[in-house]
Amino acid sequence: MRLLAAAALGLALASPASAQNCPTIRKINVGVAVAPPNVVHAAPYVAKALGFFAKHCVDATIIQFDGGAAGTSVTAVAQGTAISNLPDVAIARGLKGKQIWALAPRPPQGYVVPAEVKTAADLKGKRLSAAGGVGGFNWLMGREVLRSGGLSADDAQFISQGTVGRLPGFIAGQIEGVLLHPEDVLLVQQKKPGARVLVMLSDLLPHYAFNHYGASNAFIAKDRALLVDTIAAMIEANRAIYREKEKVAPIIIEATQKPKDAVEYAIDVLAKNCILSVNEGFVRERTEWTHQNNINVGDLEPEKKLTFEQIADVSIAKDAVEKAGGRQTIGSCKD
Repeated sequence: MRLLAAAALGLALASPASAQNCPTIRKINVGVAVAPPNVVHAAPYVAKALGFFAKHCVDATIIQFDGGAAGTSVTAVAQGTAISNLPDVAIARGLKGKQIWALAPRPPQGYVVPAEVKTAADLKGKRLSAAGGVGGFNWLMGREVLRSGGLSADDAQFISQGTVGRLPGFIAGQIEGVLLHPEDVLLVQQKKPGARVLVMLSDLLPHYAFNHYGASNAFIAKDRALLVDTIAAMIEANRAIYREKEKVAPIIIEATQKPKDAVEYAIDVLAKNCILSVNEGFVRERTEWTHQNNINVGDLEPEKKLTFEQIADVSIAKDAVEKAGGRQTIGSCKD
């Protein structure tokens, strides 16, 4: 875990908080699932730099975790010290919390392999990324890719690494299969001839629910209004990413440490495929499918199955949407 002073770009901007005459500025820690973040995770950085947090009288400290399913991220949510990505499995296993907003209902990544890998079955014996550790998202999705080729996790060698090591590790040939976000797909194709997307995650698992912010029950009970305002600011940030690419691109370039062409390419991919939410983001069918799939693949015991209402508190996101100006549709994107 590391703290990021993401306010560098925002310091030059006039703070709407003063115009709002906030009676108090409330502090909150907002987690980001990857260190450094991918473009899809940019909402907190955009909300900070463009003054959306300040507009809602929120002082957000952005915390980077090394993998959204990482123990440190889930622990921070459980302890009430941050809001961050919260998997349904963690809740089913006893974490006293709820998902409160879907940052990105749909997964944007592609599973990238070298030229010699033609099918998922060709991954047998290969070295695959377990960025964020075994049990992390790269490991989970790598296992799904193997399963699509009739293989199990034991048929390949998973290499644990930090999330920052995914791209350079693949380019250097240290790993031969890795789940990459759009900006990194572009970069890897520029830097490693023959590298290609074996399968898009959205095609492999079309009903998968990707990234949902969560908070502990204690946090929700103690300071629900702060959560509503924090989510409202990030909803406004997601909408800005869709509508104002030229304004948000420099902020995202700074946060992700990725080149301009890769960031702008990723923004276009996210917008075209409605990856980012523009409203509550929750899609009941996706949450329920993902939860059942976790049972089907053995990641969760059947007796611990939860209902959608036990996983998600949609009311916080609904109130946040109202704070952000009401429901909107951007192009064909309406979740």
